[in-house]
Amino acid sequence: MKQKINLRLAMIALIAIITTTIGITFVYYNLFQRQVEKDLRQNAELLMETEVFQNAYTSGKEGAKSLEHLSAGNLRITWVDADGTVLFDNDMAIAGLSNHLDRPEIKMAIEKGEGESIRRSDTMNMNTFYYALLLDNGTVLRVSTQARTIFSVLVTALPVIAAIIVLVLLGCILIGYLLTRQLMKPIEEMAEHLDDGNSVHSYKELEPFADKIRSQHENILAAAKSRQDFTANVSHELKTPITAISGYAELIENHLVDEDAEVHVAGQIRHNADRLLSLVTDIIQLSELDHSELPRKYEQTDLLSVAKECVNEYLPVAAKKSIEITCNGTSATVSADRGLIREMIDNLLQNAIRYNKENGSVQVYVTSENGHPLISVKDTGIGIPADQLNRVFERFYRVDKSRSRDTGGTGLGLAIVKHIVEIHSAEISIDSEVDKGTNITVKF
Repeated sequence: MKQKINLRLAMIALIAIITTTIGITFVYYNLFQRQVEKDLRQNAELLMETEVFQNAYTSGKEGAKSLEHLSAGNLRITWVDADGTVLFDNDMAIAGLSNHLDRPEIKMAIEKGEGESIRRSDTMNMNTFYYALLLDNGTVLRVSTQARTIFSVLVTALPVIAAIIVLVLLGCILIGYLLTRQLMKPIEEMAEHLDDGNSVHSYKELEPFADKIRSQHENILAAAKSRQDFTANVSHELKTPITAISGYAELIENHLVDEDAEVHVAGQIRHNADRLLSLVTDIIQLSELDHSELPRKYEQTDLLSVAKECVNEYLPVAAKKSIEITCNGTSATVSADRGLIREMIDNLLQNAIRYNKENGSVQVYVTSENGHPLISVKDTGIGIPADQLNRVFERFYRVDKSRSRDTGGTGLGLAIVKHIVEIHSAEISIDSEVDKGTNITVKF
């Protein structure tokens, strides 16, 4: 970054020097050109006021000789007759000069009283400035001078310009180095103390950026810890049924189980296999929900219709525990992935039945509040202590660990529910009281 800043400062300085030099050259050359034209006009008018050319014209050849004192110098003087014949030139012999009637400044002077033009000599890199003035006797007095072209002026100035560029670039590099070091120092200090939320930043504009980076950093650490905990929990949860299955299988393999106990051992193997299958299924489900880029099939879904389907499926399971399960309410349509909504209600019903009491009840209610569809699942189960309410959506977290394992719970049901709720941008709330029951509401 420092190198980029230094390089860009140098580039800006270089562009500024070149454009300024060219711009100033054009401005001053334009002023110089106007001054040359003004001087030529003044010289021509002074010569006209002396009336030497008017007197020479009336004197004939003798008069032309009287003009020889006008020697050649920076100012060239040419006297032209009305028909274009050159009567006098202080720089060249008139015998070798052609008719000047076709010269632009001469033609303009004859027509308008005065005329001027500029002709460029590419071989000499010079501009010749002409000014012609019509005299009272019909002849034309022309004065001219040469000046260097703007290109030659720039070429001549190149060594000076190059020296200035080198000096300015060196100055820019030095200033850029000091400036970038001064600019970067607070940023480097901020990076070193990024974890310190109380640190004072030199640049107030960087505070939102620092807060955002700090927040992302904390989220990354939290996510890493969550993954680490999840991996440890998965290993522990999978190890338990696998160890049980392996142990019971070893008993059978070594003929250590009598015929009366075979049914019990087989039942334990099946029970642990079912638990293992549930764990793997829930872990796969969570993994899929974690990938937000997976396609979702959103459609208009009636929550009441889906809830009734789920309740009907769990009627036999609830009946085994003498639990009454009902579904009531009004139709409430939401744009959602029907499969995920069904999965969400299934998990809520499983928990409500699993942690319920014998002869208890589960009530599913669907309605709309202020245009927001919602579904609630209320049970009369063991309830959740107030200090644990904020943890029940954590993966593998169980309020009653022993009961959860006995009933086949994986500790992932509510974590799956929370993921599905977040995917649909909904809100989930939980209200519970120990030994009285729990009510979980999802509002879309």
